Amino acid sequence: MNKHYFKSKFPSGYSALQIPKDIFAGIIVALVSIPISMGYAQIAGLPMIYGLYGSILPILVFGIITTSYDFVFGVDAAPAALTGATIISLDIVKESKEAINAVPVLTLLVALWLLLFYFLKAGRAVKYISVPVMGGFITGICLEIISMQIPKLWGGTPGTGELPHLIIHMVKEFPSFNGLSFILGISTILIIILFRKLVPKLPMSVIILVIGGILNVKLGLEEKGVKLLPATESGLPLPKLLHIDFSILPNLGFSALTIALVIMSETMLASRSNAIEDGYDLNTEREVLAYSLANFVSGVFGCCPVNASVSRTTIVRQFGGRSQITSIAACISMVIILLFCTDFIPLLPVPILTAIIIAALLSACEFELAHRLHKNSKQDFVIFISAMIGVLFFGTMYGVIIGMTLSFIVVIREAVSPPRTYIGVRPGHEGFYSMKAHDDARAIQGIVMYRFGGNLFFANIDTFIEDLEDAIDENTRVIIINASGINNVDITAADRLVALSKSLKNRNIRFFITENDGVVNDELKRYGAGDLIESGVIQKEFEDVFDIINLHAPFTLVEDEK
Repeated sequence: MNKHYFKSKFPSGYSALQIPKDIFAGIIVALVSIPISMGYAQIAGLPMIYGLYGSILPILVFGIITTSYDFVFGVDAAPAALTGATIISLDIVKESKEAINAVPVLTLLVALWLLLFYFLKAGRAVKYISVPVMGGFITGICLEIISMQIPKLWGGTPGTGELPHLIIHMVKEFPSFNGLSFILGISTILIIILFRKLVPKLPMSVIILVIGGILNVKLGLEEKGVKLLPATESGLPLPKLLHIDFSILPNLGFSALTIALVIMSETMLASRSNAIEDGYDLNTEREVLAYSLANFVSGVFGCCPVNASVSRTTIVRQFGGRSQITSIAACISMVIILLFCTDFIPLLPVPILTAIIIAALLSACEFELAHRLHKNSKQDFVIFISAMIGVLFFGTMYGVIIGMTLSFIVVIREAVSPPRTYIGVRPGHEGFYSMKAHDDARAIQGIVMYRFGGNLFFANIDTFIEDLEDAIDENTRVIIINASGINNVDITAADRLVALSKSLKNRNIRFFITENDGVVNDELKRYGAGDLIESGVIQKEFEDVFDIINLHAPFTLVEDEK
């Protein structure tokens, strides 16, 4: 078993002085979870109260098991939307007895799929997803959730689906536009963004939450058309005795597989992005186990599937939360709210709570990364944008697939056409230098020196040979390959090297391969190209080649342009 399997929940340098910040961040998470969880529970086809139930034990179980320091689990957008779509496809009326029974069965099936992924060690695949894919994916998710929430700013209902459907939904909801609601929502977003820059440690979200409640009491916002959160009964959830309808079980099982894949990819990508930023690694096996067990608990208590909450995690990081004490504090806070504080919930204006969520999601978008990629790597920028657009227009899984496919294409492209350069001498300097990196580097008269920065195999051996042929002129007498970047060759490359050596010999051009790994020599022998070693083509170092051809500094350099 991995020695990091039971990894500490506390980052390096963590002290007792950090605990109050973690607890405070947990309280904020619980407060912000009220509108988020209630809204997404309704989207999933359940009564709103189940969203609060899903913010108790699932978040605690995840917090205890995860190897992430600060990531938060809970009822969230993507699984809720997919669950709601499944319920609709089965002709089950939302919030009906059938839905209240079918949704937790779906959640338990999701947990079983995730448990299977755990045993198959499927979480490891996420390690091979690049930063541009992660950044584009997270940005796409954030923008998609924002698009779902926008109608609530003016008094409408949240949307579901991808961006085209969400835009259509916004247009349909526009007749319900309430000016005061919109002003409250937009003002909240602007105030939070402004204070985040001016006083980042000030808990502006909580302050505005309190101000919103006071405004409602003083001004009677509901009478002016501003929506408030619905009344919520007090008390804690109890385990549910579920009835399994075997006629819909196959459909639920297939939907559960899709939801499980979304939960694993979305949560792992987002939490790994945070871990990379903070300089630590996740135990991917244990993460998937945490997802599975959190969903088991959610299903047992009648809730919908749960996954990572980018918006709530962003709030945790904003308020200095650094350990999973935050999740424990959020769980305890939600228990206290459900037992003693449900009377304040219907006082809270929906547009203000929605604006708090949108402001958090805006800060989670990787716009800065996109700017860096656009400036420094156009192909990575294209991957970022493609993953983002994939999520927005085709859904979570398709966004990941598109991003990974493009990353794979880039890997193939770089393998087929790796970094390579001709090598020359810089007047006044010792040694040999890349002629691509140094404008003053010049080739030695009659000698082609060339460095190939990748393994030689069937897909790139033509590039290798074409570069050499292009560099040969009537004065060329020696070709020296710096093979320090070549770690292995395949049989096609070995055969072509033998043929190249014979061709050059027929043209009275001496051919040398130097600075190569000993493993390459073994592969050449295995593929029947050992004659390259025996005939002296393979040499250990550059200096050995110059001794053989009896050429030493000062060299006669080619003064023509490279």
